[in-house]
Parts: sequence; structure tokens; C-alpha cells
Amino acid sequence: MSVALAQETVTPPVPVGGAYRFELVKLVSQWRIRLLVLACWTAPGLFVAGVSVQSTLPSDTLFGRWMHATGWAGPLVVLGFAGTWALPLLTSVVAGDVFAAEDRLGTWRHLLVAVRSPRRVFAAKVLASLTVILLLVAGLACSSAVGGLAAVGNRPLVGLDGHLLAPGDAAARVLLAWTAALAPTLALAAIGLLGSVALGRSPTGLLLPPLVALGMQVAQMLPLPVAVRLALPGYAFVSWNGLFTSPAQLTPLLIAVAVSLAWAVLATALAHHLFLQRDFTNLAYDGAGRRALTIAVLPLAGLLTLSVAVIAVAVPATGIRQDKVQRSLATAFAHLYRMQTDQLHRPAVTEAQLRATAACTKSDGQAAQQGPGNDWRCVVTWHLPGAAVAGTAVYQLDVGSDGRYVADGDGPKEVNGYFLVRTETGDAPNPLWQFDGNVDLLDTTSKG
Repeated sequence: MSVALAQETVTPPVPVGGAYRFELVKLVSQWRIRLLVLACWTAPGLFVAGVSVQSTLPSDTLFGRWMHATGWAGPLVVLGFAGTWALPLLTSVVAGDVFAAEDRLGTWRHLLVAVRSPRRVFAAKVLASLTVILLLVAGLACSSAVGGLAAVGNRPLVGLDGHLLAPGDAAARVLLAWTAALAPTLALAAIGLLGSVALGRSPTGLLLPPLVALGMQVAQMLPLPVAVRLALPGYAFVSWNGLFTSPAQLTPLLIAVAVSLAWAVLATALAHHLFLQRDFTNLAYDGAGRRALTIAVLPLAGLLTLSVAVIAVAVPATGIRQDKVQRSLATAFAHLYRMQTDQLHRPAVTEAQLRATAACTKSDGQAAQQGPGNDWRCVVTWHLPGAAVAGTAVYQLDVGSDGRYVADGDGPKEVNGYFLVRTETGDAPNPLWQFDGNVDLLDTTSKG
């Protein structure tokens, strides 16, 4: 009898690899997970391919107006939608329920007896959730890229400053954009894990990732200080836009990725702490209760405060300023003017020859000449070789709090009015009529 007890005492826990495989099989055996995997690997491609051949494009979505021109626009349209809605919901379904499900089913004692190590159970569940989330994100990216390339082809992509990205360069930047979006996705997944551990069988844990994502989206629409905006873990869902300018606006993206990863690490560590502290013999356990406020919420609030302070001190930020709007608009106009010139088979001209400049005012000069708003009015001036008179064009700008703007041509109609031009893929709207641009919120560009 004593020998048998001794053998039981020295029986080692199940290796993490074995527990991980078991948890992964449990996850993928659920019908909703299988359905999500199927949807992520098929629906984006069908959507992009279908929209790309339609006469009406989602021009109100970033890169949506270029879905006729290149297959690389589709994955970016899907990424914009995924960062807003799909990824928060996916992390909720996978990570937000991975611990709570055991509470609802009352299977903790059986699982702990089988694995014999709470730490390894935690690690296995986290790794299994991460694997499924990566599979879902990869499906969104790959499916949308395949759908766009199949429907339109591997063609150059117009960046947010109007310059053309070669197909290879566009592919690399699309991949980087999706990779950067993994950081806030992991942060939301970690928040889901924390909610699943802290709230027990309560379905509220499922709601935490989408609620946090919604709160961050609302915050990004507000005129917040730049340091606060960058300190929010969801900013990487927005800052990938900077990859599509020349030079690339990498500093905001790198800060956003670092902040998101810090949130992911801290939230996972807090979930691990709460998990090891709980009493698995209590069948009536229904979450950490008030302790969750101290153990979970306050450290995350502290991280946010620390991030704001560090970014405010270390990173020079000027926000949306008049000279930066003018410089960005003039640069985009010059690039797109050359594109229009080529499409209309006019004599070639360079950006240096055009010497494009922009003069912008906000609220007709009656308010501070900075900040977001749809009341920016700009006059672009350029020069053509051999022409005695400079050309001018008027634009109305709608500048968002995140620095993205939409420029709407307001005459003369021969320059930036709505008319069709002949392209390799058929007739398309005049590229100078409406286009998207991006203002760097940080003071990282020259003011010349």
C-alpha cells in the first residue's frame, strides 16, 4: 500500500506539450471554432473578389477606392474591418471562454487530476488559444489576398501619399500591416483570458474584448492628446497606415506595437496570478469578485498611465498642424498628378518640375489652424514646364483625429472633377477627384 502511494506521489505532471495538444483538440472540436476557421479562410476572399468586380466600391473605406486597380487593396480593406469588428469578436470567442467553459461544465477537478499542475494547465490553454487565434488571423489575411489577386491581379498599389508601390513592395507592406495587427489582437486575447479567469462562469468575460475594443475606437475618434492616443493598445489597428507613405511613418507603429505587447504580457501575467490563487475545490466558485478590481484593473490602469507619461516625455508630438496638412496634401497631389498625366497620355512631368504647394485654412481662418475637422479648405498650386501661369485646384478636406484625411476635389473640373480615365484595368475615376492621405501626428518630418 505504501509503495503504491509513493508511486502516485512521484508521478510527474503531464508535459506542457501533451496538455497543449489536448487543449487544442478540445478547441477545434467545437463547432463554433470550426465554423470560424472555415469563415476566416473563405469569406474574405469571396468578399474581396466580389466587390472588386462591382461598379460601386467602398470608397469610404481606406484603400477601398483602389480595389479595381490592384489585388493588394482588398487585404487592406479587410484589415480595416477586422481591426474594428472581426478580431475583437474572434478573440472573445476563443480566449474569452477558454477558462470559463471549465467552470460551467464543472470539469476543473478532472482536468487537474489528469495534468497534475495548474501552471501547465494554464500554459496549455494559453498556447492553444494563441494557436487558434493565429490560424484565424492568417486565414483573414491569406484569403483576402488570394481573392484580390485572383479578381484583379498583382498590380501596383497607390500609397497614402499618392506614390505607386510596386507589386513586390505592396505585398511586403501588406504582410507587415497584418503582422503589426497581431499585437493589438494579442492584447485583446490576453484581456479575454483575464476576464475568463477572473469572472468564472459569468458570460461577461466573453464581452470584455469587444467592449474594450469599442472603447478604444470611441477614444480614437475623440480629440485626445497624441500621447494618450498612442498609449491605447488598439492604436496599432490604425497606425499601420503609416507603412503606405514614403518615407514610412514607422515611429507611431512601433510605439503602438510595443504598447500592445506590454498589455498582452501584463494581462496574461495577471490572469496567471488569479488562476494560481483560486480554490479549485470550491464548486460554487463564481469569479474573483472584488479582488479582480485590485488585481486586474488597477495594474492595467497603471500601465496606461505609465505609457502616457513615457510617450509624452520621449516622443515629440505636434498633432494635426496646418503646415503638416499642407505638406501632405501637396505631396499626394504631385504624385497623383503624374499618374493622371500618364493615364491621359500627356507629356511626362516630374514632382520636382511641378513644385506643388498647398495653402490650407480651417474654418475659413476663423478658428485655430490645427486639429481634426471637415472644414479644412486647401488650394493647391503647381507649375508645368513651359507654362507661364501656375495651375490651381481647390480641395475640401475631412481630417480625422487619427491623422487620416479624405481630399475631395472642388474644381476646376478639368483637373479634379469627376471624369473617367483609361487604365490597364479599364475606365476608372480621375485619381485627383478624391483620394486618401495621412498626416503624421508625431514631429518626425522636416518642416521645410
